[in-house]
Amino acid sequence: MIAANSNLVSARAAAGDYEEYVTVTVAEQMFGLPIDRVHDVFIPSALTAVPLAPREIVGLLNLRGRVVTAVCLRRRLGLADRAASEREMAVGLEHQGESYGLLVDGVGEVMKLAPEMREPNPVHMDERWVKLSRGVHRLDERLLIILDVDAVLSFGMEARAA
Repeated sequence: MIAANSNLVSARAAAGDYEEYVTVTVAEQMFGLPIDRVHDVFIPSALTAVPLAPREIVGLLNLRGRVVTAVCLRRRLGLADRAASEREMAVGLEHQGESYGLLVDGVGEVMKLAPEMREPNPVHMDERWVKLSRGVHRLDERLLIILDVDAVLSFGMEARAA
């Protein structure tokens, strides 16, 4: 059954019926970002703090002449900050005409997955994660949580609306 399922996914991927995700890790959990939303992958440096910004915004940085808002995905997900000694990566995204750098623990590979294989969020997933997710894909031994980029980067909108 698994082989048949794998063949189905492979056949559909070969036919072009798939979604592509850039995988990132945060606290050993793998997340997927739709590849069409990812503009850059880079190592952030020289962050400038933003006074009175939400906790998730860790600063501004200069990326090839553009001002980019650095957003910590760990904080956005309600997780503890990583150890200062650990290397950090960033994924460049656009949202409503603004440039963002989503800070993650690591960037992995690009995965091609059949859309019909995506499942709803698990029932017991943390509510904060559910609001930021578009579903999950079961991989061999891991769960890939598909992030809703617009939801991840619109955290300030709820506060402004209130």
